[in-house]
Amino acid sequence: MLITNGTILTFGAEKRIIPGGAVYYEDDAIVAVGTTSELQAKYPQAEKLDAEGKLIMPGSVCAHTHFYGAFARGMAIPGSAPTNFMQILEQLWWKIDLALTLEDSQVSAEVCLVDAIRHGTTTLIDHHASPNAIDGSLDVIGGAVLQSGLRASLCYEVTDRNGTAGAKAGIAENVRWLKKVRDMRVQNHPDAERLGASFGLHAAFTVSDHTLEQCLSAASGLDTGFHIHLAEDKADEQHSLQRYNMRVAERLEDRGILGPKTLVAHGIHLDAYEMNSLYVTKTKLSHQPRSNMNNAAGVAPIETMLKKGITVGLGNDGFSNNMFTEMAVAYLLHKSHQDDPRAMPADTVMELAYDNNAKIANIFFPKPVAALQPGAYADIILLDYHPFTYLTDGNYPWHIIFGVDGSRVTHTIAAGKMLMKDRHLLTMDEEAIAAKAKALSDKVWNRVADMK
Repeated sequence: MLITNGTILTFGAEKRIIPGGAVYYEDDAIVAVGTTSELQAKYPQAEKLDAEGKLIMPGSVCAHTHFYGAFARGMAIPGSAPTNFMQILEQLWWKIDLALTLEDSQVSAEVCLVDAIRHGTTTLIDHHASPNAIDGSLDVIGGAVLQSGLRASLCYEVTDRNGTAGAKAGIAENVRWLKKVRDMRVQNHPDAERLGASFGLHAAFTVSDHTLEQCLSAASGLDTGFHIHLAEDKADEQHSLQRYNMRVAERLEDRGILGPKTLVAHGIHLDAYEMNSLYVTKTKLSHQPRSNMNNAAGVAPIETMLKKGITVGLGNDGFSNNMFTEMAVAYLLHKSHQDDPRAMPADTVMELAYDNNAKIANIFFPKPVAALQPGAYADIILLDYHPFTYLTDGNYPWHIIFGVDGSRVTHTIAAGKMLMKDRHLLTMDEEAIAAKAKALSDKVWNRVADMK
């Protein structure tokens, strides 16, 4: 397809704005980017989509999310309101995940994937938990991803909090999924590059050294890193110091968990030594400002980490898949926190959301994402945004922060397939999924209410 007559924001290696621009792609690969006149002359027989002056951008990337948490929306937490992050885990998230069946996990994922298509998020890195329905859980989520047409990497969070059998089942689910994705790529399966895999761990404070050793052994030979929450709360650091006489990142580096294919989430309470651990091991980190604010967990020192050379991307931790909202919150949060309007400028937010998220996605997928350039995946969105001031190479990050939102997305293309056209979903029945989710969530809420 040849998409014509739009204002292109390329991002990627060579960041350009192309007024009257066009993008030509074949299957799941962008072939050419240029002006409409140039590409119409070069590809006269191509099927065409007239962008009618809309913005043409690469699909957004979410570097850390939790599909399993969708049914928590609107749920009253049983008992007294939690006063800290550990109580939020114990009273909400560790009950929600226990209440999930395989069907719940699938439909919860479907709800999130619909939301992603609507808001132009085409690549997601998920971190799953369903302790009473572990075996096959990544298969049902992966099936939902394939149905949606999006691109996602999956893992199961191994933890000791549900006993030895639960930890072993989580390890087995990661290994099975890693091998399945590997085999799909070896066999050149047509959907091989829409599914990724990692080895999931919950957090250092719920995973013993014995279980870490089992995970490392199980991961050997699978060419994988780990996906784990890191120093999201002070309690993680306190536990590590009391139990191991080491800070969290120091322990994970010492145990062999950190590395260039490992993705850690949050990093709010890391000290300078721990940041150095991330840097020297080339470990990637995702920042989730909306979640961190909601949990009153603190504000991660993102700009400090960037200056140290750490690759920091942007996730949502299970919040809505409107990544433009996550960008705007990141822009505002750090200014407020530092009492400095110069903090976290818009171009730095773009670095997280596009350049660094592309590096994170490259752990799981071999070709570039978050870029409109030849050789990148054909993940493209159109947005109904018509700027009333000049849009230039120098100011487009501020246009995105102050003027662009996921609700402006009219077309979503992922892996070269049209998933939403003129705001009409083509691969998923949103109304049917919502109705099914509503019925299932009622049962999940009742199971949570029955837990002591």
